[in-house]
Amino acid sequence: MDTIQGILNGMMREALSPQTAAVAIAVIGLNIHLGFTGLLNFGQAGFMLLGAYGMAISVWHGLPFAVGILVGLGAALIFALVLGVPTLKLRGDYLAIVTISAAEILRYIGRSSLLSDFTGAAQGIPGSQYRAPFTSLSFFGQGTFTLWSFNYLDVANGAAWVRITGWVVLIALIAVLVYLLRGGATLSGNAKVAAAVVLGVLSVLLLFFLFPVPNQSTGVNGWWVRFVAWGLVFLSSFLVFLLVRSPWGRLLRGVREDEDALRSLGKNVFSIKMQALIIGGLFGAIGGMLYVLPASTQPDSMGRTLTFFCYTALLIGGAATIFGPVLGSVIFFGARIGIKYTASAYIPDSVMNAQQTEQFSYIVVGVALMLIVIFRPQGILGNKRELRFDV
Repeated sequence: MDTIQGILNGMMREALSPQTAAVAIAVIGLNIHLGFTGLLNFGQAGFMLLGAYGMAISVWHGLPFAVGILVGLGAALIFALVLGVPTLKLRGDYLAIVTISAAEILRYIGRSSLLSDFTGAAQGIPGSQYRAPFTSLSFFGQGTFTLWSFNYLDVANGAAWVRITGWVVLIALIAVLVYLLRGGATLSGNAKVAAAVVLGVLSVLLLFFLFPVPNQSTGVNGWWVRFVAWGLVFLSSFLVFLLVRSPWGRLLRGVREDEDALRSLGKNVFSIKMQALIIGGLFGAIGGMLYVLPASTQPDSMGRTLTFFCYTALLIGGAATIFGPVLGSVIFFGARIGIKYTASAYIPDSVMNAQQTEQFSYIVVGVALMLIVIFRPQGILGNKRELRFDV
């Protein structure tokens, strides 16, 4: 039981990590591209790289942190314009090839030894060179604390039945919440939102009760950066919710489903695509900045592999949904760590060593992704009717 608890605690720690939140924001941007507009952008890591380098280089060379954020967003905006003007008339695989190539060009530029004074070349920029202005903004103080001190250890000394009961209740709450988010309930709109909020709060409280996560208040990977990262995740989700419910959101769906029909109505399809590319790219840039705050800015850490991670998270959670990117990111990173820890705990080293368990976790996630694409292509929260792409 203690081994299982340790595995679950590790999964919880990874699910709450700021880098999981950073990827969730990038996936939210990718959802605008693919889910709502039908743009096959395979270069989201390029936007993340520009956001990260724009912020890191600016602060490293003495500019204020706020200016660094604006530089990162400006670099992503320029990249979207330069990339979009010649390529947004392409469809399907052609657009995917161009975008992934553009992102790889940026990665190789970041690795270039000619730019060592700016990018740090292949070694990148250490986080200590740009993290201090961000941590100085913290009002969490110093030391270590657990987000919710009341946990399963305070009930019957953490007996097994307490944990098992809590897990069962948590699974039931999450199942009902997913059912509500997928529109299965017959409640009115406001009642459904209220029920989802209540269930969401109860699920989060129960999560922290079952899986207490002590951490530094303010540090390299402490609660401060997690608080900011997840706050931006939910703010981004709310902004996308407002955008897709607006007339502009209906235009995005029109581009996705039949851009020729939309063009026949007098709409500027190219302009709509460009707007979607820019907005989704700016979300990617914000995700890139958050991704490197607890680490270093290194070009290979935001290569094509990270773009495929974003696609995996989007497909798991469900494209063209509001909370699908967040749910998919949490499940992807949490499940991968769970598989890795489980393999390490129960498979002897003579069969699979620690390095092989890392590789094994990606294999299992890959197989799971294939099964999802085959048997449930709309993901957990998605709707098959939303999967109509005019590509």
